Amino acid sequence: MTTTTLAVLVPLLPFLGAAAGLLLGRTAPGFVRPLAVLPTLAALVLAVLVAVRQGGGRAVDAATELAPTGSVPVELALHVDGFAALVAVLVGLVATCVQIYSTGYLRDDPRYPSYAALVSLFTSAMLLVVYSGDLMVLLVGWEIMGICSYFLVGHYWQTPEARAASLKAFLVTKLGDVPFLIGLLALATEAGSFRITRVLGAVASGGLDHPTLIALLLLAGVAGKSAQFPLHTWLPDAMAGPTPVSALIHAATMVAAGVYFVARLLPVFEASRAALVVLAVMAAVTMAGSALAALAQDDIKRVLAYSTIGQLGYMSGALAVGDRGAAVFHLLSHGAFKALLFLAAGVIIHAAGTNSLAAMSRMRNLRDRVPDAYWTMTVALLALAAIPPFSGFFSKESVLVAAEHAATGHTEHAPGAAGWTVLVAGLLTALLTAAYAMRLWLLAFRGRGADAPDHGRQPVAMNTVLWVLAVPSLALGGLAYRLLPDWFDGRDLTPTLTTSVLGTGVALAGGIVTYAAWRHTTALTARVPLGAVAAHPEGDAARVEAEAIASHEPAYGTVAAAPDPSDPARLLLGPLHRPAAAGFHLDTVYTALFVRPVRAGASLVRFLDREVVETYVRGAGALPRWLGAAVRRAQTGNVQTYVSALLAGTVVLAVAAVLVATGA
Repeated sequence: MTTTTLAVLVPLLPFLGAAAGLLLGRTAPGFVRPLAVLPTLAALVLAVLVAVRQGGGRAVDAATELAPTGSVPVELALHVDGFAALVAVLVGLVATCVQIYSTGYLRDDPRYPSYAALVSLFTSAMLLVVYSGDLMVLLVGWEIMGICSYFLVGHYWQTPEARAASLKAFLVTKLGDVPFLIGLLALATEAGSFRITRVLGAVASGGLDHPTLIALLLLAGVAGKSAQFPLHTWLPDAMAGPTPVSALIHAATMVAAGVYFVARLLPVFEASRAALVVLAVMAAVTMAGSALAALAQDDIKRVLAYSTIGQLGYMSGALAVGDRGAAVFHLLSHGAFKALLFLAAGVIIHAAGTNSLAAMSRMRNLRDRVPDAYWTMTVALLALAAIPPFSGFFSKESVLVAAEHAATGHTEHAPGAAGWTVLVAGLLTALLTAAYAMRLWLLAFRGRGADAPDHGRQPVAMNTVLWVLAVPSLALGGLAYRLLPDWFDGRDLTPTLTTSVLGTGVALAGGIVTYAAWRHTTALTARVPLGAVAAHPEGDAARVEAEAIASHEPAYGTVAAAPDPSDPARLLLGPLHRPAAAGFHLDTVYTALFVRPVRAGASLVRFLDREVVETYVRGAGALPRWLGAAVRRAQTGNVQTYVSALLAGTVVLAVAAVLVATGA
């Protein structure tokens, strides 16, 4: 079987699994789990075979015309280079782990068949984006992921949080997709093709007349899809969906698509130095702001959500300084340890039986109850904090090295301002990342919150997946930085002494300071009595918790426990804690600038429609009705009345004629 055929089957198998799962979900429920796991697993195996055959060598290209347009044709094109081959392996690995994990996590969920089918479709769409060689076909996968995220984030549609989160995710990402589509059309028009290879050829020959405008339009879509400032606000709220979905979105699909798109079309952005500076500023603000917000969050999944935003900022920063190898290296490393972090958080939620106890300040005695999650999450947090020799250290160092080279003028296309911006923001974010990683570990496994109810040991499938993902989180970086240059564009990814010392130093400082603050607050609050579990005022706690145990994933905040008074976040952030916990009130700003005016406009249109337009419509119908009623009263059916009216009319006309004649 040729490499091209194998590559076509990689996105096709999960798609067929999704279609079969939807068709057989109700009639043959016994086939649901095999149809969820086996096609995705087969796609992973084929993706590995494609990567082995491609081997980092010449790209595999194939195309057939899909739709003649009369001007710029749309082609069903395949383009598999080293970047695409390795990213497809990551997508297949994480998706397979999520599907296996979900068989235990959602084993009693009545909507599991539709959930599993949507996860398979989600996977297929991302693989289509990765392998596509045509921008229009890529856009199809891009938009399918958007609708899949809407349904999966809103999986628990019975809760208002999930409904609001799914709608917000859809609308915010669509807000970026509109200029993104315009940018794609403008790019194809100037390049004369939607084929990525021809677009890059046109860029190399100087065929783009408006590179800055096109790049900025495309960046709007990337900001929405990859949750970069200012379109990042949907991602923390998306935590209302099932935890395995969060792992899939954050590690391998959806948010990774924007970064991958820029990496694939990096020469387009390098054609405009202004666009690279904008990308660098966007990445810097995203990195630093999301790290501060993560340090102030209490819910463990929201901490990880803001962490994802910040790590995507690192990838965008690497692209801003013209090093797509470093960006994709961090994409691969981050995909492994972030999937592990979310799935380990899911084990904690599953053990407690209620998502409200995913609030870190309410956790207690979890180390002994979830040993698998404890050890694997420790590995993932060390990778997140970029502590050597874990994978995150090597990939994050590659980003800092690229930024240093750009700042010192050693990179041809990247402006020095972009390099300094990314380097300074990257070091500051490394400090904050280690701080919130240490805080998460302390509060989750050594916290002093109230004891949560123990709902038994987690399914074997869930714990097994954690250990599978722990391997690349621990060992990927040390091997990858030596091997990946051959798969990418040949740039060296080896850490340098300067950035290694700076990056590791600030990370250790962040962890040590956080630990010291935790010890200080623990000593001060050692005698503070802890409260008991209390019912949330918004609903019946017993009823909601029973539903939570049945589905393993309830609405946020249904049951509240006494918070841990030793949380060091307030001490570390001081006056910044409250705005950071609220995401610096960006949602409030957007509500004032966009939501309220739109609602006011809608209210005005509704008023005009009901009180003005409908009034005229009703009036237009009422006037003939009134005239008809008056005429109907005159039609009495009495002949004498008609004759009397005729004589009276005759008399009136005669008198009028006499008066006219006399006057004449």
